[in-house]
Amino acid sequence: MNLPGEASIAFMLLALAPLFQGISGIPLLLRKGSPGAQRLGVLLLVVGSLCGLTGAVLNLLAPHSERYVLSWGLPFGPGELGVDPLTALFLLPVCLVTGCSAVYGLGYHPAFRHGGRATKLAFFYGLLAASLVLLLLARNGVLFLIAWEVMALAAFFALTTDDDNPEVRDAGTLYLITAHLGSLALFALFSLLQHATGSQVFPASGTLSAQGALATAIFATGLIGFGLKAGVMPLHIWLPSAHANAPSHVSAVLSGVVLKTGIYGLVRVFSLFHAIPLWWGMTVLVLGVVSAILGVAFALGQHDLKRLLAYHSIENIGIIMMGLGLALVGMSRGNLPLVALGLAGGLLHVVNHAIFKALLFLAAGSVIHAAGTREIEVMGGVGRHQPKTAILFLVGAVAICGLPPLNGFVSELLVYVGSFSALHLDDLAGTVASLAAPALALVGGLAVACFVKVYGIVFLGMPRSPEHQALHESPASMLAPAAVLALCCVGIGLYPGGIAPALTAAGGVLATTATVPAVASIIPFSLVSLVAVLLLVLAASLFLWLYFRRVARQLPTATSVTWGCGYPRPTPRMQYSASSFADTLVSWFSPVLRPQVHKKGVQGIFPGPASYEGHVPETVLEKGYLPFLEYLYEKSTPLRHLQHGKLNIYIFYTFITLVVLMSLTMG
Repeated sequence: MNLPGEASIAFMLLALAPLFQGISGIPLLLRKGSPGAQRLGVLLLVVGSLCGLTGAVLNLLAPHSERYVLSWGLPFGPGELGVDPLTALFLLPVCLVTGCSAVYGLGYHPAFRHGGRATKLAFFYGLLAASLVLLLLARNGVLFLIAWEVMALAAFFALTTDDDNPEVRDAGTLYLITAHLGSLALFALFSLLQHATGSQVFPASGTLSAQGALATAIFATGLIGFGLKAGVMPLHIWLPSAHANAPSHVSAVLSGVVLKTGIYGLVRVFSLFHAIPLWWGMTVLVLGVVSAILGVAFALGQHDLKRLLAYHSIENIGIIMMGLGLALVGMSRGNLPLVALGLAGGLLHVVNHAIFKALLFLAAGSVIHAAGTREIEVMGGVGRHQPKTAILFLVGAVAICGLPPLNGFVSELLVYVGSFSALHLDDLAGTVASLAAPALALVGGLAVACFVKVYGIVFLGMPRSPEHQALHESPASMLAPAAVLALCCVGIGLYPGGIAPALTAAGGVLATTATVPAVASIIPFSLVSLVAVLLLVLAASLFLWLYFRRVARQLPTATSVTWGCGYPRPTPRMQYSASSFADTLVSWFSPVLRPQVHKKGVQGIFPGPASYEGHVPETVLEKGYLPFLEYLYEKSTPLRHLQHGKLNIYIFYTFITLVVLMSLTMG
């Protein structure tokens, strides 16, 4: 690789990252169940992640694009690897989250306790991390698909670590089916791109016209293939069960970075075109609004802590899609500030969501590790025995709700301002785009309600079940990675101007046809930082004043149960449950959520026991896809006679298919 100076160092570091990550599972393969081998594997993976982080930061500090050709000898064009600011920006959360989650796994999933399962998880976790980096560096369609398939299979085996559990197997099967359906769409996408360019190598940004049937087909296949991976509604059906049943640090990687490969693919495909039609942006924007609102609505009705967090991933993918949709609308209308704000908001939320969602999954994993359950209804008072975990979860909750002074507020602010700037478009497109602002406000309000429910029921109050009290704090190996992510949430929230140049450089890869203004010239990040610092100082001052006031007056610290609304002997059953807390909000969306309610009300002068229980199913899967597939299965019965189970017949089918395809191609 003959690349000068800093660029050469950055690229070599990025090339080393998947190498160290890919071999990180080998020590446990050689010495199964060895704590030392597990620590060595984690060290290798962390070294790879640090190489990737350093290379990405170097590229963003001096934004540039470079490519390197692999001599791979395959008949699919040159195997090109490359890096540009867009790739570097996505590499930041990939390397950060995979590295932190690997360290977390030392305490959460120790090798001496889990034996062969830990070996399997370590190997496929390292392979997953390496494939994520390689996928982002790929500049050839076939190389991209190879990395994509490795990522899909590695994620499947990491997800199904506890494959003796039927629920885990079902989640893995659903994930694998949808992953390969998405791959089929991507095979069509890259075939169409080759037809348009005559090569499997990615064309330069802005070189293809977005007008015509071919461009429409590329847009549609990309939206389906990458939308399935990103979890855009209604293509999200694999996501809740997969994130809920995977080991918690694997859930952090799935939600934090695997979903973002779908977003990366969409942005990369959009970047290839110029003269983007308005309906592309409107489609992406509407999908984003639907995903954000319904994602948080489904989250409100969940009792499973990790499934609830999974639905919030759909919500935040919706927010990212809203930002991208606004940028595409701005490109079609020539509104450059809207392009800058939409891209900056969407891309910053990619980074922010990866950080705070990984933090939430790691903190939730600490609770589950101690309590032995994911069921919110049986938890309570966890914060008394896990105060550090409670603080870390609170940081993630404030960030995901988009509240200052943390990072989620900054990216959502950019989307807000972008939506309001769409009012300058004096047509229907501007009116529709501006409606993203009230939609985002609704999402933010519902997210606050949901996390008030989660935090109040899980960490506050009294324990609801003696066997699920979470009586011990997590070890340092689990708390330290979560603390690193929490510090990143605080750092971006307090100093968003530090990442603003990277957002502008990454957005420039998509918006190549015009000079898009720097987002820092539109948003006064110094004022945002000032407000964030003042809020933090105010909160710290209030805490210190209360603390020293109690110490100075030597006030006794009383210990008692939570106030029971005047009842002389309150019991845990008198507390809010997850179902009762969210009942009103869930009822607002009942036509879509279809909640299943079991209620026994108060009756008579001397009423007996009353109860309320609500459950929100996976409505899209259970009420939409499965009935359709059952109908399709019934109607396709005659075609199943073609399955004779004879190899020679199947070879004949393949031969006929090849003849037909060759005839069509030659024609």
